[in-house]
Amino acid sequence: MSSLNPKSTAVLAIHLQHDIVSENTAFGSIFNQQVVANDVLAKCNKAMQTVRDMGGTVVLARIAFNPDYSNLVPTLPLLQMVLQAGCLKDGEHGAELVPQVEVGPEDVVLTHQRPGPFTDTNLHELFQAKGIENVLVCGVATNASVEGAARQASDLGYSTFVVSDASSAADQASHDASIGSLGLFAQMITVEEISTVFST
Repeated sequence: MSSLNPKSTAVLAIHLQHDIVSENTAFGSIFNQQVVANDVLAKCNKAMQTVRDMGGTVVLARIAFNPDYSNLVPTLPLLQMVLQAGCLKDGEHGAELVPQVEVGPEDVVLTHQRPGPFTDTNLHELFQAKGIENVLVCGVATNASVEGAARQASDLGYSTFVVSDASSAADQASHDASIGSLGLFAQMITVEEISTVFST
């Protein structure tokens, strides 16, 4: 793989929020075990710091809704689960990023309402304005919003990478299956490989 310009690179960290990754929360009860087992939060931090240090862009995507869910469109089973659980309400603790996530002063925190973070947001316009060509995706869950973000980025013409060891799903089999299918849309990269692939 040839070296790519880090300044035209963004890392997109997906849904590192209490209600999704913390123990005994609405979705954390599903995802926390694998997040902990695979040290996903620390690896996401390392991926983001590597991109920051190289002069790239860091975006942390959080999914959150009005407290009355007036901006939630429950056409997906996943979002119907949000309604049933009463979670991910903007302004509440569960919707916030977990404290283990290191947010830099220049980082962008993007709030969105669909599993794909490009839908009905200014994310594509932000990347275009910054000259982003390469997008690295990490976070939770591999087979849901991580995969959704990678597919959207690929569709929009970005050279897309999934940071495979900084992502996890409800179980290893679901993660592996998603990584297998994503090979048609994105390249796989590890946290340690980022600094070698994206260099001046």
